[in-house]
Amino acid sequence: MAQGKSEHANYTPLTPISFLRRNARVYPDKTAILYDGRRTTYRAFQERSARLASALKQQGIGHEDKVALLLPNVPSHLECAFGVPMAGAVMVALNFRLSAPELAFIIGHCDAKLLIVDWEYLPLIQPVVAGLKNLRKIVTVVDPGVKPAWLPEGSVDYEAFLAGGDPSFQGEYPEDENQTIAINYTSGTTGNPKGVMYTHRSVYLNATCDLLQMTMSADSVYLWTLPMFHCNGWCYTWGVTALGATHVCLRKVAPKEIVTHIAEQQVTHFCGAPIVLRMVADGAKEMGLQRFGHRAKVSVAAAPPSPAVIESMLALNVDVVHVYGLTETYGPTTVCEVQPDWRGLSAPDLSRKMARQGVPYLLSEDLQVLDKQGRPVPADGETLGEVCMKGNIVMKGYYKNPKATEEALKGGWFHSGDLGVMHPDGYIELRDRAKDIIISGGENISTIEVENTLYAHPGVQDCAVVSRPDDQWGEVPVAFVTLREGARASEAELIAFVRERLAHYKAPKSVIFQALPRTSTGKVQKYVLREKLWAGREKRIAG
Repeated sequence: MAQGKSEHANYTPLTPISFLRRNARVYPDKTAILYDGRRTTYRAFQERSARLASALKQQGIGHEDKVALLLPNVPSHLECAFGVPMAGAVMVALNFRLSAPELAFIIGHCDAKLLIVDWEYLPLIQPVVAGLKNLRKIVTVVDPGVKPAWLPEGSVDYEAFLAGGDPSFQGEYPEDENQTIAINYTSGTTGNPKGVMYTHRSVYLNATCDLLQMTMSADSVYLWTLPMFHCNGWCYTWGVTALGATHVCLRKVAPKEIVTHIAEQQVTHFCGAPIVLRMVADGAKEMGLQRFGHRAKVSVAAAPPSPAVIESMLALNVDVVHVYGLTETYGPTTVCEVQPDWRGLSAPDLSRKMARQGVPYLLSEDLQVLDKQGRPVPADGETLGEVCMKGNIVMKGYYKNPKATEEALKGGWFHSGDLGVMHPDGYIELRDRAKDIIISGGENISTIEVENTLYAHPGVQDCAVVSRPDDQWGEVPVAFVTLREGARASEAELIAFVRERLAHYKAPKSVIFQALPRTSTGKVQKYVLREKLWAGREKRIAG
């Protein structure tokens, strides 16, 4: 359906492309993006996104071709969120915390034809760029005054790339709203990461849902503390734009910088893992700030907010909203709605209520805890089952992986792999991860992946990786290792060995040398090791 025109008066395919087009008309001179002292209006935002789409078309990038992005939370990332789909292409936002081989796998697996990479991450792709055979072009985003030590051969500067595009290019609406708009890769919880396909329709709906759940408006100012690569920033890349609100971009997430932006830019909303909330609290304390002069709201996932975090946020004039979801559900798909009678509770009592993952997002449709036969468990707060979802905010499937797709969506439900309970009031609560996934600062870590890496060390005979609590990150990996007879390896050596081969956040924070407890069939009893580390502290994992 070219040029965004519909042949039907009563139907147009849902797509977030329409959000920017609408607000370039409604708020042409309003600030859409604020970054490093520079302001971009909605008119300029639309024109630059159109230039990008036009330039991609000139490179032969079109219908469902893949464009990989290796970018921080900067304006170019937002422009890609609109410019890439305006060209009919599919954006693949890459986690810049991954290692070079991990990035190379994803770029190759998604068949990316073009890569847009920020100058800061050029060293990440330098070791693997020669093997990226499918790429037609690499576009580099370089800040003013920055001179990278290395640039890929044949690459083009982002601004020069945009200069060749047409600012009046209208782009294309998808003929089918269930066309793929983005692929977001999981953290490789069972081997290689899987590419989760997002559709124009579901992105449109979830972005709208974010705004409703967070009570945002055109006057809202959103601070980018959540990585845009993570579920496309939980779809806030599109949602904030839908309202004509203001994006405040951050290249680096640091305590003082966050607090300064909240105070000076009158930030009303932001998102992140509990570590972001701790950054705000620590930064405010260090700067001597007792309370923001305006009310703000933060959406938090990963570990549930602790009583101390909730107290510190309320004292700063910041409301906390606890959400839960997965890459396969476009980010948050449940919210712990605060009931009217909770508002008078003490912080510890409120935090116990808010530790639950809650009820479906407004547009998430259905959420249940199912037993092995696919039946809802009793709503008694005790009977364990698998947390399952269905509705408009569930992935299209895994890219080039029909077997995994069929398994994940069997029986008409998305099977999260998380174990939880249903409370009498209809709120769900997670109790454990079915596959021993560790969530550290909001990032998934596969214990199997870390164990396989440790097994590659010549001195390691046996190993198991589990989580231990951590005040900053929620939980972190710990390795239990048995060395081969006569072998010698220190804790520091094994940690360094993993860090050289995987993203650094996946490496164990400590190594304990001992024999591993096993069942009669030889299976490692991870729960024994985990209980040893979590003794005295209940383990709850969210999002």
